[in-house]
Amino acid sequence: MAFFRVLGEKLAALTSLIHPGERWLILISADPDALGCAMALRKIIARHGGQADIGHTNEISRPDNLAMVRTLRIPLIRLAPDTIARYQRFAMVDSQPHHSTDFPPVDLDILLDHHPVDPARPPRARYVEIPTGYGACSSLLTEYLYNLGVKPGKLLATALLYGIKTDTGSFERAFSDVDVKAFSWLSKFSDKLLLRRIVHAEFHRSWLAYFSRAFERMRPVGKDGLHAYVGPVENPDVLVVLADFFLRVHGLSWIAIAGAYASRLVVVMRSDGLRRDIGAKARTWFGDYGCAGGHMMAARAEIELDRLAGFDPEAFLWSRLTGRPLEPDLPPAEGQACPVNPAHRPGKP
Repeated sequence: MAFFRVLGEKLAALTSLIHPGERWLILISADPDALGCAMALRKIIARHGGQADIGHTNEISRPDNLAMVRTLRIPLIRLAPDTIARYQRFAMVDSQPHHSTDFPPVDLDILLDHHPVDPARPPRARYVEIPTGYGACSSLLTEYLYNLGVKPGKLLATALLYGIKTDTGSFERAFSDVDVKAFSWLSKFSDKLLLRRIVHAEFHRSWLAYFSRAFERMRPVGKDGLHAYVGPVENPDVLVVLADFFLRVHGLSWIAIAGAYASRLVVVMRSDGLRRDIGAKARTWFGDYGCAGGHMMAARAEIELDRLAGFDPEAFLWSRLTGRPLEPDLPPAEGQACPVNPAHRPGKP
C-alpha cells in the first residue's frame, strides 16, 4: 500500500507542462507554507529542465519568516511592474488569484492550493489541484515529490516541515492524515537545529510595546471572547503574534486583535475551534465592509479606514463584535477583493 496517494495521471499532467529552457515564475504571498511549496515546485520544474524564480507580492517582515528565508537560503524576488515580461510560464502555490489584488493578471499554468474555493471565483489554470481537508499546501507538494521519487535535501525538507507546522498550528488546527504522513516522511530528511532556529525567531524587540498596549486596551466580549484595538502598527504581522499569544489564556475561546496599518483596519482572529468557526464569524462580522474570511481557527479582515465614516476604529470593532449598531450605520462594501489571503500569516492571518 502506497504511503501517499498514487498521483499517476495528475503527475503526468503537471509535468507535461514543463519544458526544458522555459522560464517560470512561481507567485506567492510569502508565508512559511507558501515558501516551502514554492521551493518544492521549483525543484520539480528544475528536475524537468525548466528554470524557476519565486516572486512574492508582500513585504516579508515577520522574524520567523525572515529567519526561514535566510537560514534555508530561499531565493526570492519582489514582484515589480516589469517582472512578468521576463517569464513564459506562471505558477501559483498556497493561494488563489483573488486572494490578493497584488497578484499580476497572468494566465496560470499551474495552481496548487489547499484553501477553500470561492464558487463565485473558481480558480483557472492549465493544471489545478486544490484538495479539500489538507491542513497545509506543503503536504500536497510533499506528495508530488514522493511520487516523483525525489528525496528532498535538508533545506527543502525543513522548509516543507515548517510550512506544515505553521499552517496546522503544530497539529492543533484542522489537519488530515496526509499532513501527518508528510510531516513524518519529511522528518527523516530535515534538520532539527535549523528548524529550531527558525521557530525561536518569533518577534522583533520593537513589538514588545504592542503587548503593553494590548493589555491596556483588551476588553472581554461575552463569557469567552476578547478583543483589543492597539492603534497604528508598524506591520500587521504583530497582530498575528498578539492573537496567538492571547488565545493561550485559560478561559478564552476566541480572540480578535485589531490595528491600523496604512489605510486599513486589520483584524486578526483566532479561535480554539470548539465553540465557533471563526472564519464564518469573520465573514458575518466584517464581510459587508471589506475583505473577511478564513478557517475554523484562524481568520482575518481588512477594511479601508475611510469607510468608517469618521467613527473611531475601536468603536466600530466593538459594534461589530457585540452586535450593537453604530449610528448612522455604514454602507456595505460592494464586491471588494481580498488584498491578502485571510488565512495566512503572512503569514497566518
